[in-house]
Amino acid sequence: MKQRYCNPFTDFGFKKLFGEEAHKDLLIDFLNALLPPKHRIRNLEYTKNEAAGSTQLDRKAIFDIACTGENGERFIVELQKAKQNFFRDRSVFYATFPIREQAERGDPWDFKLSAVYCIGILDFVFDEDKKNPDYIHFVQLKNQRNVVFYDKLTFVYLEMPKFTKTEKELITQTDKWLYFIRNVSRLDGIPLALQEQIFENAFRAAEIAQFNQIESREYDTSLKHYRDMQNVINTAVGDAVEKAVSKAVKKASVQAREQERRKAHEEKRTIARNLAKRGLSVQEIAAITGLTEEETKRL
Repeated sequence: MKQRYCNPFTDFGFKKLFGEEAHKDLLIDFLNALLPPKHRIRNLEYTKNEAAGSTQLDRKAIFDIACTGENGERFIVELQKAKQNFFRDRSVFYATFPIREQAERGDPWDFKLSAVYCIGILDFVFDEDKKNPDYIHFVQLKNQRNVVFYDKLTFVYLEMPKFTKTEKELITQTDKWLYFIRNVSRLDGIPLALQEQIFENAFRAAEIAQFNQIESREYDTSLKHYRDMQNVINTAVGDAVEKAVSKAVKKASVQAREQERRKAHEEKRTIARNLAKRGLSVQEIAAITGLTEEETKRL
């Protein structure tokens, strides 16, 4: 069935919803649902950061956002639709750009930094984290006593496949946004739980029928690229699983053969003991059972 709404995990869909000036009310509401109360956003500006992405696709999916909080404080949010390969390395690397660019604002510079939040929307789950039910991770630099050493750099990771709440389970604004991001491309209308102005705006922005010809072509290209990438990942995962299963089967087969060999050998030893009780010689018993004369003597 043809989609009614675009997929936010495509580069085009991500930019359409969260990277356009016309829709920055969506981004403000989404970020305010994630960030701590002390950094509630009153206004934001998109900043051009062509250095952040090493490829055109990266630059489409990474936004540096200059935010003004309700208390007047300014801070920076880097929003990225994170990719799976070398994810941690990528997110730390991209986090350096909004930090270093602060040095260019004045000379001399006293090294006092504004807070930086790096938010990654993941359409995958960390391998080592699959048994952890948490789908939102807040990461900061801490010391050996687990005390925060530096509170001006925070990574926020959203493992979207773990978010499995149904419409009836949506309580917070964070729940509603994650439900929207995870499910919008599969919906054919606005669910009752999301029937409020901000989400009506979000559904309107995501509606494919509202795209012009150029946007429709760009979205189709972006969707194809996303699906191709998913197929590559799924194939790689499938191959890895198949190899693991094959290895496990081979290991089980070897273990089974070894158990059969030990069982057969023990049966030979039992027969040898019985033959010895009947007075047969070591040589005769070895010839009958296939055991060595040395082992037969020990028995």
